[in-house]
Amino acid sequence: MVNALPVIVGFGGYNAAGRSSSHQAFRRMVLESLSVAEQQQTVVSLACLMARVTKEGQGYRDASGQLLTAAEVDSRYRADIINGTLIRRIESFDPARVPGNKKISLTQAQGSDITFTMAKRDLPKTIPSDWQVRDLDDGTTEITAPSTSSLLVESYYELVAKSAGELPTGFNPSDHYNSRFHPRGLQMALLGASDAIYSLGIPWDKIANSVQPDEVGVYSSSVLSQMCDEGFGGLLQSRLKGNRTTAKQLPLGLNSMPADFINAYVLGSVGHTEAITGACASFLYVLQAAVRDIRSGRRRVAILGNAEAGVTPEIMEGFANMSALASEENLCKLDGTKTADWRRASRPFGDNCGFTLSEATQYIVLMDDALAMELGADIHGAVPDVFINADGVKKSISAPGVGNYISFSKAVATAISIVGAETVQKHSFVHAHGSSTPANRTTESELIDRVAQAFDIDEWPVTAIKAYVGHSLSTASGDQLVAALGTFKYDLIPGIKTITQVASDVHQQRARFPLQDLDVSATKMDVAFINSKGFGGNNATAVVLSPRKVDSMLAARYGDKFQDYLLQREKTRAAAADYAERADAAELNVIYRFGDDLINDAEVTISRRELRLPGFAQSVLFKTENPWPDMQ
Repeated sequence: MVNALPVIVGFGGYNAAGRSSSHQAFRRMVLESLSVAEQQQTVVSLACLMARVTKEGQGYRDASGQLLTAAEVDSRYRADIINGTLIRRIESFDPARVPGNKKISLTQAQGSDITFTMAKRDLPKTIPSDWQVRDLDDGTTEITAPSTSSLLVESYYELVAKSAGELPTGFNPSDHYNSRFHPRGLQMALLGASDAIYSLGIPWDKIANSVQPDEVGVYSSSVLSQMCDEGFGGLLQSRLKGNRTTAKQLPLGLNSMPADFINAYVLGSVGHTEAITGACASFLYVLQAAVRDIRSGRRRVAILGNAEAGVTPEIMEGFANMSALASEENLCKLDGTKTADWRRASRPFGDNCGFTLSEATQYIVLMDDALAMELGADIHGAVPDVFINADGVKKSISAPGVGNYISFSKAVATAISIVGAETVQKHSFVHAHGSSTPANRTTESELIDRVAQAFDIDEWPVTAIKAYVGHSLSTASGDQLVAALGTFKYDLIPGIKTITQVASDVHQQRARFPLQDLDVSATKMDVAFINSKGFGGNNATAVVLSPRKVDSMLAARYGDKFQDYLLQREKTRAAAADYAERADAAELNVIYRFGDDLINDAEVTISRRELRLPGFAQSVLFKTENPWPDMQ
C-alpha cells in the first residue's frame, strides 16, 4: 500500500521505571497523579517484576511464604518499590570501589628490591608476605617488593558519577529465559521485543501469515555494542586478565546483534533486517527507516527499537572524562551539601551539571493502516514521518549544532500539513532530548522557542523524561516515544520533578516546562514531537499522532468499514489485557525460539515468479515489471 500511514499497534520494553507495555513504566513516572486504584496496581505489578512477591491465586506470596492481598503488598513494599526504580545510586557494582590495575611509578631501587609509593586507597586487596609496607607522613604508603614483582598492581578506583538509570532492583532479565552466555544488552533485546509482540493482542503467526515473508522488517541496533564480559568488553579484557577469549564474545558484541537476535530467536523472520546507529538519536534512525519502508509499500509490518546496557565502569569513566556526567562534587556544589542527591542527578532544563547514564530496551510494532484495519489491531498512535539532519562543519564533534533546527522545523511543518495549525498550536507537546547538561538546556530551549515563534505557538508544554530514567543512549528517544503514548492514554504530561525551578538561561518565552505532572484532559494532546540530539551531529525529530486523531483519519479513509474494524478491535484489546494481567504478575514468558522450526534449504522452491519457503503461508513474489521502461 503506497503512502500508507504507519500506525503503532504494539509497544514494549523495560527501563528504570519498569515495563513499557500497558504503560506500567509511564504510571510509575506519574504515580502520585494517578487514582488510588491505579497507584496500587502499579506498585503491586512492580513488586512482582522486582521479585518481592509472586502471584498466587487472588493473592501474593512473599519470600517468607506469607500470603498477602494487593493492598498489603502496596502498604508493605511501596517505599521499597519507589526507591528501587528510576534514577538511583548504582547497584550492579560499587561505583566507589571499582576493581582495576594501578600503574606504579618507581621512586627508589636498592639492590634487587624495588621501592615505590602509592595512595592508601589504591593498595592491592592482598599484599604478598615478602613485600615490605611502611606508611609515610604524607599519607601515602611505601612498598618495597622483590625485583621479580609486577609493577601493575591490582587496586581500586572511584567513579566521580555514582548514579544511573538501571532496571528496577531485583529484576534480572536472565532469570526469565535460558540466557546461556548472552550479553545483558541482548537479553534485554529479547525481553523488550517479546513484550512488544505480546502487547499486540494478535498472535504473531496470524500477522506473519497475512503478509509476504519479505514484507516484514526488523530495524534495531545498539550504539556501544555489548561491552560486558560476554561481548566486546570480555574480548578486549580477557588476555589482560589472564582469561581465555571465547568464540562468542566477538559475534555477540556486534552492534547489529539486537536485530539479529529478534529475527532468529523471537520472530523467526526471513524478511528485511536493518541495523542503523545515530549516536543518541539511534531509535529515531531505526524508526525513520521503518516508516520509510511502510509508507513506500516495501514493508507492511515493522518491529523496531534498541537495547542498550551501557552502565559499566569503563563507559561511565569515558563519559565522565568528557565532563559529560553529573559528578558527585558538582551535584554537591549545586545543592550546597556534602552528600550528593543521586535521585535528582538528572535535572533537564534546571541548574544542572551533566547527564545520568542508564540502560533500557524499547520496541514498537508498526503496520500499514490497511493491515491494521484488516486484523483489527489496536492502534496506540501513528508516526507519519521522522526527520534527520546533520550539523555541517563542527569545531567539537560532541557539541550541538544547526541540524536540529532543520529536523524540528520540518516535523512541526509536517504535523501542521496533516492535522492543521490549530491542532499543533493548542494540542501538541514536546518530548525534549533534555539531556541535563548546561549546553543542552540553553541550545534546545532556544530551538523550541524559535520554532514556536515561527509557527505561532504559545505555552508549548515541554517535558524531558531523562529526569526519571536517565540517558539510555541508543534507546533514549524510545523512552520518550513510549512515554508520549502514556500521555495519550492518561492525559498527563510528566513534569520535570527533579528540578525546583527552570534555570535562568533557559528560553521560556513560548515554552512551558512543568515541574509537576500536567493534567491535559481539558486540552487533549493529539501530537507529540520526539526530539533527539546525538554526538557527531545526529539530530532527529519524529511526529507522533494520538490514537484519537488516527481514528478520525481512518474513519475518513475507510468509511463504513471503520465500524467493522472497531468491533474486531475489541477482541484484540481483550487479548492484550490478558497479557497485561500476566505481565503484571511477572509471567513474562519470553519468546526464545532457539533452534525451533529450522528451515531446510532443500525444501525451498524457486520459480521465475516466486520463492516458496516451508512454514510460511505466502510466497516471496519477485518484481517482474521494469521500473525504468522509459530508459529502454
